[in-house]
Amino acid sequence: MHSLPRDQGQSHDSRNMVDESHDINMADDDESLAHSSSSTHFVVYRRRWYMLASVCILNISNAMTWISFSPIADQTATYYDTSLMAVNWLSLVYLVASIPFGLVSQFLLDTLGLRAGLTLGATLNFLGSILRLMSTFDFVTKEYKFTVTMMGQSLAACAQPFLLFAPTKLAAQWFKDSQRATANMVASMSNPLGILVANVLSPLIVNKAVSTDFLNMQISYLVPAGVAFGMALGITRSVPWTPPSSSAQDPSEPFISGMKKIIKLKNYWVLAISFGIGLGLFTAFSTLLEQILCPWGYDDDFAGLCGALMIVGGVIGAALAGLYVDKTKKFEEVAKICMCFAALSGIAFTFVLKVKDAGPAIITTLTLFGTFGFAIFPVCMELAIESTYPVAEATAAGFLIIFGQVFGIAFILAMQVTAIDISSDQSVCKKTPQDYWISDLIGIGSAALGACFFDIFIQM
Repeated sequence: MHSLPRDQGQSHDSRNMVDESHDINMADDDESLAHSSSSTHFVVYRRRWYMLASVCILNISNAMTWISFSPIADQTATYYDTSLMAVNWLSLVYLVASIPFGLVSQFLLDTLGLRAGLTLGATLNFLGSILRLMSTFDFVTKEYKFTVTMMGQSLAACAQPFLLFAPTKLAAQWFKDSQRATANMVASMSNPLGILVANVLSPLIVNKAVSTDFLNMQISYLVPAGVAFGMALGITRSVPWTPPSSSAQDPSEPFISGMKKIIKLKNYWVLAISFGIGLGLFTAFSTLLEQILCPWGYDDDFAGLCGALMIVGGVIGAALAGLYVDKTKKFEEVAKICMCFAALSGIAFTFVLKVKDAGPAIITTLTLFGTFGFAIFPVCMELAIESTYPVAEATAAGFLIIFGQVFGIAFILAMQVTAIDISSDQSVCKKTPQDYWISDLIGIGSAALGACFFDIFIQM
């Protein structure tokens, strides 16, 4: 793989990095460490860790809100007296909102900066959580409870792009080159970590379709949203006082000209389509997993465990991949390997799904799917930034995620349409059980084609 523009200054910067324990005589020496040469002076500040923590907590909270109803879809449909299709829209609204608000958030993050974007995202996320909580109160009549919940979910959905597009910009503007991929990995993985928490927490709290259980669940999700909102108010700057690396001091392309440049890049289109298919399929699995498993005798707790282990594997895979590419810069090679193994794991899951008493095999295949599937997330974010340099980070990464959301909408709707009503003695579904085997095969087949498309046509 050829050397990439943003890393040209890395070896020079790292040779001049002064250890944090050294005494640095400068205006902000209490919170900084510096590396310099005769012509440059780059600084990284301890405040970057607060920025990173804020972005992580915001994304965790927002992802918890997103997926909170999916592991308990049957209970949610019963409590709100609605259909599973309507319950699925509590997740789908995130994907739909991310398309128009994704463009808005890219423009805002690239023009007004991280502080404005994160503050707006945190506010929308907090207000959405408050509305969701209000839907469980007695003064909201039963016929309007689902409407109020959907309003709160929609506000939180509008917040997601502002939070999800921030990691790449934060990593590029606040971290030195040798830490950038790792910082991006940590911040990016906070979203699936929130999905993990929701997959475990919702089935634990909601045992019956009653107001008390749903009230407790909404309070549990409101608390982290409030903490994240408070942390966002503590962000006082969008960029550090001085740049952390040579690449960070270079001006980015304006938003409109950056969009025009991206449209002309073949490699970016290959990356966006391949990554978008993978992210869309994971989103569909996260949304529909309980409905996929319940016809075959697997309850909400098992579905939540599978979703959680899929994320645990993903976090481990992303951590290992992030550390490896930080050292080697082999972004393309890692992405190719992970895409192929993720597709193979998904195929294996599809074929063990209908095997009787195949719980361990289902857990194993989904964990492997998450491990390899999510390992490509931070790697592809970095590839997007490198392949579009000097386009602004939020623009390059944002369009990648928008592609994923578009494919997510397509997969969820297609899988619901192709699911077949069945009668199963094994079923533990509270609504009519549906066979998603053909739907899964379509999704996994698309992912396999996406992996092949990437391996053949990407040329970084």
